[in-house]
Amino acid sequence: MKFLYFSIYMLIGMAALAQPCPIIPQPNSAKAITEEFTLTERTVISYNGVEIQPLANFLQADLLKSVGQTAIIGKLRVSGGIHLEFVKKLRAQTGEAYVLTVGRKGTTISATSSHGLFNGINSFLQLIRLGQKNVGKKTIRIAGWEINDEPRFEWRGILLDESRHFFGMSTVKELLDWMAFYKLNKFHWHLTDEPAWRIEIKSYPKLTQVGSTGSFDDPLAPANYYTQEQIKEIVAYAGARFIDVIPEIDMPGHATAANRAYPAFSGGGSSKHPEFTFNPGLDTTYRYLSSILREADALFPSNMVHIGGDEVSFGNEKWNSILEVKKLMNSQRLRDLIAVEHYFSARMADTLYKLNNKVLLWDEAADTNLPRDKTQIFWWRHDHPEQLKKALDKGFATVLCPRLPFYFDFKQDSTQRYGRTWGKAFVSLDKLYGFNLNDLQLSEKQRSHILGVQAGIWTEFIPSKAKLQYMLFPRITALAETGWTQDARKDLQNFYSRVAMHTRLYREAGIYYYERQNPKLTPEPLTSEQITDPARAQQ
Repeated sequence: MKFLYFSIYMLIGMAALAQPCPIIPQPNSAKAITEEFTLTERTVISYNGVEIQPLANFLQADLLKSVGQTAIIGKLRVSGGIHLEFVKKLRAQTGEAYVLTVGRKGTTISATSSHGLFNGINSFLQLIRLGQKNVGKKTIRIAGWEINDEPRFEWRGILLDESRHFFGMSTVKELLDWMAFYKLNKFHWHLTDEPAWRIEIKSYPKLTQVGSTGSFDDPLAPANYYTQEQIKEIVAYAGARFIDVIPEIDMPGHATAANRAYPAFSGGGSSKHPEFTFNPGLDTTYRYLSSILREADALFPSNMVHIGGDEVSFGNEKWNSILEVKKLMNSQRLRDLIAVEHYFSARMADTLYKLNNKVLLWDEAADTNLPRDKTQIFWWRHDHPEQLKKALDKGFATVLCPRLPFYFDFKQDSTQRYGRTWGKAFVSLDKLYGFNLNDLQLSEKQRSHILGVQAGIWTEFIPSKAKLQYMLFPRITALAETGWTQDARKDLQNFYSRVAMHTRLYREAGIYYYERQNPKLTPEPLTSEQITDPARAQQ
């Protein structure tokens, strides 16, 4: 009988060792051990420093919210409990590193910083949510692991465009929760563009009274925007999850909504993009925009503001016929409209530099001579690799966010009706997961200036929360692993097996995700207008 019990124990242990670590993103090192940890209603969460208490509270609250399991916070470490601890040193290169040990005697999460502990907590929460739940006994069992982990890149972000379609606080908070779950740490909030202006500026109330009406689909859509108090709440919510919030106030182009509210500062546009640009020839334009930036900056403690700077050519041709712009060009000896654009960017950037901010811009700004120690470039044009190399050669810290494969408004397969394409190219899960720095043919010096990666949820084709979820899940997992895990450690089939496990979590959370293996199981969410207008559905 003893031999039988021993054999069963060994078989269970061997099965555990054969299982892939289910954590996304894949840890740097994960060793399975032949032990199990059981979470019960009597499990104690302990910690070794008062500054860790908020993290213990977060873990306790998330266990109750996500798996309905209570846990006790205690001061003393006990056998079978969960212990959070600061240590003086780890074999790691970054402050986000952690060590997670899960076994029969308990779970220990160790790090040198609060952010590292938070990352370890989320790895543990993934194991728990994927564990074996016994409803009757109110327990959850998970396999034993020894995990040493840290991120590849410091910047692992998502952009959400709420100018074209507005989603609201609850949806933004839900996105931040999933970002934290997958260790994404930068939320780029695109709050202004052509359709609408979504951030309250008290010194210019018409920006929301007039500019917040409309959406990409409907210029008469009711006004929607975030008050300053709501923004502070979201920033605090993100901060508790170690996510920096970076606002984007687009200029000098993509200014249609602002110009609708305050036409005195408008200057430029086209039939397709009316009132697209601000007037760079007026000193009052700079005072107006500087006031907006100062008021917005006070809401965001990240000390980073994105000011766009892209696609100015959609509206700047009319600058040639504006008297004030001609005078500016003469007085400042600006030879062409590109020089005017760079002059504008430098003046607006200077406002933010004086507020101790880093200024973030799209890759057109690689052509500028802005100070490299205060400026970050976002390489978005996959068809212009020369802009990436130019930014890196100039020493700009650069975030990789090329349309292909990082724009989540792109269709995921050929059956999808409503979304973006580039020729015949889609952004499928495997294409995003397969993004590899080696394909960019960069030198080691150029690579040293890369901050990380970011996905863009542009919302021309995303009019609803269901569509937002459909375009985000499970691609968020490939984004997370691309930002965290070294290329050499990535394995597509192993990744697919872990994604399959995580789809269970999406179902449990009521997430309307894209089913990669059988898209018919989760039909693409379409609005009534898209269903009844085939031409519109094919945009």
